[in-house]
Amino acid sequence: MTDEHSGTGTGTPEPSGRRAVSRKTLLKAALIAVPMPALLGSGVALARDHRPSDAPLTPTPYCDDGDDPTPPQTEGPYFKPRSPERASLLEPGTRGTRLTVSGYVFGLTCRPVAHALLDFWQADAAGAYDNTGFRLRGHQYTDARGAFRLTTIVPGLYPSRTRHIHVKVQAPGGPVLTTQLYFPGEPRNNTDPIFHPDLVMNVRQAGPAKQATFDFVIGGG
Repeated sequence: MTDEHSGTGTGTPEPSGRRAVSRKTLLKAALIAVPMPALLGSGVALARDHRPSDAPLTPTPYCDDGDDPTPPQTEGPYFKPRSPERASLLEPGTRGTRLTVSGYVFGLTCRPVAHALLDFWQADAAGAYDNTGFRLRGHQYTDARGAFRLTTIVPGLYPSRTRHIHVKVQAPGGPVLTTQLYFPGEPRNNTDPIFHPDLVMNVRQAGPAKQATFDFVIGGG
């Protein structure tokens, strides 16, 4: 597979003449202004905040599947093809803090991509991947509005990595984006060599569970 560019991009001028703050700019400002734990639920700008435009959004960093020792967003060693189609990765006996991740898939001009494929995989609460079966692995498709919703758990930690969820995203007939989603306020975000601030989700507490949002911007949409 050949990866493509993705991301939430920069803003386009609004009618008032103000330029919408990009996800990257807002997050960097937040990182400077407040301690990392305070970012939980801070409202990082999403691609849905921008109006459809003929001007392409700025893609997120280039991703590649392993030609370099430490590519910006590699798929890692634990990807498995042919995961089951399902929107919930929870199974009987799944332990961990419940997490829902929802959002949209957009093309470069900020128009939603219907029927885009999203393939998720992650570690369990103890930081282990299921390499024999398909526990905490699954794929789904966006609806007619370009929306998706994943029900899972907060992944655990394993050596050298911060907390993250892997995902491949593909518009129908388009190139594949391989990337990872991250959590705000994680101490290891500062030491993980793969971590990228553009891929931090909005996360908020919802009782004993957590709710996260993230919008993908991909080529081919």
